[in-house]
Amino acid sequence: MTSTSSQVVCAGILVADIFVPPMPRLPQAGELQATDDFLIDSGGCAANTATSLVKLGVPTTVIGKVGADNFGDFIENDLRSKGINTAGIVRSNTYGTSKTVILPVIGEDRRYIHTFGANADFSGADLNRELIAGAKFFYLGGYLVLPGLQPQDLSETLQFARQQGAQTMLDVVVPADSGDSSFKALEMALPYVDVFTPNDGEARTLTGETDPERQAKRLLDAGCGTVVITMGEHGSLLMNKSETLHLPSFPVKVVDGSGAGDAFAAGFIVGLLEGWSMTETLRFASAVGGSACTRLGCTPGVFTRPEALAYLQAH
Repeated sequence: MTSTSSQVVCAGILVADIFVPPMPRLPQAGELQATDDFLIDSGGCAANTATSLVKLGVPTTVIGKVGADNFGDFIENDLRSKGINTAGIVRSNTYGTSKTVILPVIGEDRRYIHTFGANADFSGADLNRELIAGAKFFYLGGYLVLPGLQPQDLSETLQFARQQGAQTMLDVVVPADSGDSSFKALEMALPYVDVFTPNDGEARTLTGETDPERQAKRLLDAGCGTVVITMGEHGSLLMNKSETLHLPSFPVKVVDGSGAGDAFAAGFIVGLLEGWSMTETLRFASAVGGSACTRLGCTPGVFTRPEALAYLQAH
């Protein structure tokens, strides 16, 4: 089996993102509203986490699916230009590349226009085990909106990664009002997940619980090793069998919250690879996650490792 030189393999959603700069309001019907230049960037959980990891100095490979089109070419070329190994990206002959237009209005939550595209075609057969076998860490992001990825295939891939000596992390995108069905789709995989990282809204939908500690307890009971629930401006909660940690968020000037959860995941992976304590790891992840909010787009604002360490020293 040929192994990759990357420490981390990031699998899951790949998207071509088109960010409109923050606007004072949405245009009226028939109105043209001028803005600063759009940002076109590779995105989706796998791309964002991989990009953040490379900025933090961690060699990373991406596994995902794009269309046989210009947007697919763009994603591959863009990730490669950022220093990411794209050997795990395959092309769909059925769907075009997934695309999202992000419309931020000042003082309001973002609005999204999205096509699932080739992510709907991503399946267990696309999880390249030769690449996974050489990694120290396997991350999969966007589960539950990857309809072609069956629970059995995900479970077997996570088992394989751990058998090869890798740690595992699972991140999800939980469709609204999908609680019981989404939780059932997770149950087979969670016993092979070292770190599960939903946000508070996702954890609420999955568990039916409103209290973050009760959410975490329910998810731990389903078998994962550690649960980390991110709560935006309210900080984060980490729980495993030996400790429970609450950490407030770091103060940042939010320009665009896109990609914060993926940057957080990347920071957390760094701490685990380095063997830091859970407290150190959570602080580092929180700082990196917050940095993603400081510029338009998912990853332009993400700290490098020296920047993250300097920020933590100052705060």
